[in-house]
Amino acid sequence: MTGGSPVDVLVVGGGPVGLGCALYAARHGLTVQVLEPRSGPVDKACGEGLMPGGVAALAELGVEPDGHAFRGIRYLGPTASAVADFRAGTGLGVRRTELHDRLSAQVARAGVEVLPLALDGLDQHADRVEVRTRGHHGTAGATLAARNVLAADGLHSPTRRLLRLDHPVGGRPRFGQRQHFRVAPWSDHVDVLWGARAEAYVTPVADDVVGVAVLSDHRAPLSEHLTGFRPLLERLARCEAVSAVAGAGPLRQRSRRRVAGRVLLVGDAAGYVDALTGEGISLGLAQARAAVAAVVAGRPSQYERGWVAATWRCSLLTGALRQSTRPRLVRRALVPAAAAAPWVFSAAVNELGRAA
Repeated sequence: MTGGSPVDVLVVGGGPVGLGCALYAARHGLTVQVLEPRSGPVDKACGEGLMPGGVAALAELGVEPDGHAFRGIRYLGPTASAVADFRAGTGLGVRRTELHDRLSAQVARAGVEVLPLALDGLDQHADRVEVRTRGHHGTAGATLAARNVLAADGLHSPTRRLLRLDHPVGGRPRFGQRQHFRVAPWSDHVDVLWGARAEAYVTPVADDVVGVAVLSDHRAPLSEHLTGFRPLLERLARCEAVSAVAGAGPLRQRSRRRVAGRVLLVGDAAGYVDALTGEGISLGLAQARAAVAAVVAGRPSQYERGWVAATWRCSLLTGALRQSTRPRLVRRALVPAAAAAPWVFSAAVNELGRAA
């Protein structure tokens, strides 16, 4: 049974991008509801580094999380290093739970209702979408009506699957793992260490905590991956782990398109090229802004073009780098090449880091 008149926007997924969708919609005076079955701060295995564009976007939404500032990105290899400082603003290392807490508080202040429900199915009509839901333990929930649905339900989006918008992905799947350690940051950059088969990302997230994330197409425990980064392993040897290992993947996801009728895919749900500098939140918020703009204009299909405008720089630069670093010999040459042409490396990092 469908209860009440349709809201303007139903957001599926209460992670940072979903909550960003809700805040943008509320700022335009739209009625909004969010579906998020998980309680408390929602965590996720990610690098936790906000690029300057993401920091600025959050500030515009009234969200200023606690964290640790960083000046740029530093690539480290066995024999060379390359540094790119941000030209406009600083980045911010933020625990995912802290970011979610701050966004949740702002959403509550905006009067947006967050329902402890998950999407179970949907039916599209000319003027609305009816969304079937389920509660805890799979119990049937209410059927909700919305004029538009913004699906921000993550890497393995149930909405994308329901709409049959998954697109095959070639190549070896990559996976990510993350853990936090009690130690004062030793760098004022996000350090990216390049190994033979993996990258390790070290992000300062507090004055006494760093987050360590590893991305690789080789599935192994985090402790095993770290043996490939001897200097980092030695730094962490006597440090207390202050979080459990969290994992995510396969990371590479694609969608056939981002709009199906009145349903729009936003953030990782729309597709994901695993980031090499930490632009994920910035990119997701840019997509959220574009999706809400299309809804406000009364032309949901317009979001397809907005999505391309928000993502093409990241997709082009990150995708090309991801492909170029698959062969081991090229991976070994990447950091020396970046060190030899620092202006190119700096331009790429700043292009990815700027506000969309």
